[in-house]
Amino acid sequence: MAATETRLLVLGAVRLFEPVNGYQIRRELLSWGVDEWAHVLPGSIYSSLATLTKQGHLVRQDVEDGGRTVAVYATTSSGRDELDRLFGHALTTVDPLDPLPVHTAMSMCSLFPRDVVAAHLETRAGRLDLHLADLRAKHAATAGGASPPHVAHVLELRLGIAELERTWVRDLVDVVRRGGLSFAGEPMSWQPAADDPGWQMAADRDRYLTLLRSRTG
Repeated sequence: MAATETRLLVLGAVRLFEPVNGYQIRRELLSWGVDEWAHVLPGSIYSSLATLTKQGHLVRQDVEDGGRTVAVYATTSSGRDELDRLFGHALTTVDPLDPLPVHTAMSMCSLFPRDVVAAHLETRAGRLDLHLADLRAKHAATAGGASPPHVAHVLELRLGIAELERTWVRDLVDVVRRGGLSFAGEPMSWQPAADDPGWQMAADRDRYLTLLRSRTG
C-alpha cells in the first residue's frame, strides 16, 4: 500500500466522522476491507494518524469520557486541503499498472461536491484517451517486427483493460452529471444498516463535540 493512499484513506475517514478516536478509525477502515484490497495494516493506520497530526493536517485533543481519557482527531484547514489534493491526484492520474489510487479515491467520493467529482472523472477520461492512443501506436509497431511477438499479446491485454476502464469512467461521468449518486452537501440516497457501527460513531461524535465545547465554554 502506497503511503499516499494510506494518507487519503485516513484523512478521509477522519473527515467523515470527526471528531473521532483512533480505534474507531481503525475499525471503520478495516470494515471497508482495506487490509485486503489496499493492504493496510492496523499499525499503519495509527502511524498515519500520528504523522498527519505531527504535520498539522490533523489536530488531536484528549477528552474525559466516562472516566477515561480518549484521544480524538479532527482535520485542520491544511488537512482538508491535503485531502482535496490527494483525492484529485488519485482520481485523475492514470497508471495502468497500479489501479489502487482510483479505487481509494472512489471510496471517498461522497466527501466531495458533485461538480468536483465529475470534473476529476472527465480529466481521467481524457487521460485514458491519450493512454489508449499510445498503446495503439505501440501495438501497431509490434506488427512491423519492432518487438518480440508475445509483446503484442501483452499490449492487447492492456488495450482491453484501458478500453474497459474508459467506458466505465465515461458511463460514471454520465451518471454523476445526470444527478445520480449522492455527494457532499446533498441528501444521502443510501443509509447503512441499523446495526452498522457508523451509527455509534455518529453518536460518539456528537458526545465528543459536546465535551469539547464544554471545555471552551
